Amino acid sequence: MDYAERLLAWFDTNKRAMPWRNTNDPYAIWVSEIMLQQTQVDTVIPYYEKFMDRFPTIHSLASATLEEVYNYWQGLGYYRRAENLYKGAKMVDEEYGGVFPKDIDLVKRIPGIGPYTLGAILSIAFHTPVPAVDGNVMRILSRQFLIEEDISRAKNRKVFDEKVMALMPGDPNRFNQALMELGALICSPKDPGCIECPMQPGCMANHEGVTNLFPVKTAKQKVTVLTYKVMIIRRDDTYWMEKRPEEGLLANLWGFPLVPKDKFKRHVNKDWHINKLKTVSHVFTHRKWELEPLLIEFRGERALMKIIEQAQEGKFVSLAHMNSIPIGTAFKKVIKELQTYRH
Repeated sequence: MDYAERLLAWFDTNKRAMPWRNTNDPYAIWVSEIMLQQTQVDTVIPYYEKFMDRFPTIHSLASATLEEVYNYWQGLGYYRRAENLYKGAKMVDEEYGGVFPKDIDLVKRIPGIGPYTLGAILSIAFHTPVPAVDGNVMRILSRQFLIEEDISRAKNRKVFDEKVMALMPGDPNRFNQALMELGALICSPKDPGCIECPMQPGCMANHEGVTNLFPVKTAKQKVTVLTYKVMIIRRDDTYWMEKRPEEGLLANLWGFPLVPKDKFKRHVNKDWHINKLKTVSHVFTHRKWELEPLLIEFRGERALMKIIEQAQEGKFVSLAHMNSIPIGTAFKKVIKELQTYRH
């Protein structure tokens, strides 16, 4: 039994039930792959089902507003994924007549679709023999064949792509999915389940006792910590929220105004009444926000309006209505503290 036969036999017996495995629709597979980026399967499934119920076709997604798409994405985080999916749907709808293309060069033009997502969609939906190499696959192959190239360096991806193609049988659909599943269930980053791994007989890292030394990966970039004062400006039972810029962290989402901690004092004056809430933290990929929420009420409408006039696009929102607008997770943590404070 060769490599592919052994892997596929294991996959057919052990694969998990997932809603996107019940279809060959490239759009449905596209949505699932975008949602699964940096998010666990069990978390994704209910969001996927709700999203597909509301946006069952490329055209239905392209016809929506970005804010509505964000509403259906709330809780998944990494909203840039949703934005690119939306932009991609509009492009496919307008330029390809709403039909997801089979041509690799055309797929490459779609926003948010990188080499892995391209490979996953084309191989699963159309049985196109292309590699779908993500971190799971690189981890498996580096251990199986003692591949020492640093997986954090983009130039080394070619090594893993070529290895997948050399191993791939005539069924790229199941083969690519099987590799992903093996990485998710057995060949984990730490303490892999080598005893139950179907590929253990041929795993060079296991035989050499160096499994935990692979894959080779340079250290993560140091996280930068930024501290902000969060201005929760209250008027009656509503709070001022602003739509964030189109670029940068939490782009196009809603949140409270942020002021760097070292620049905050220059904003304060005698018309402000301030109550401090519990500090919250939020970690992005290479950045950490330390947020110090301040509940601010103004003595006089004039002082309040002076602040609002200087602000970007915004509006006063009640706590109840905050559930109906797309808000970044960092600000949801602040809202939770605000709710606790109020009660």
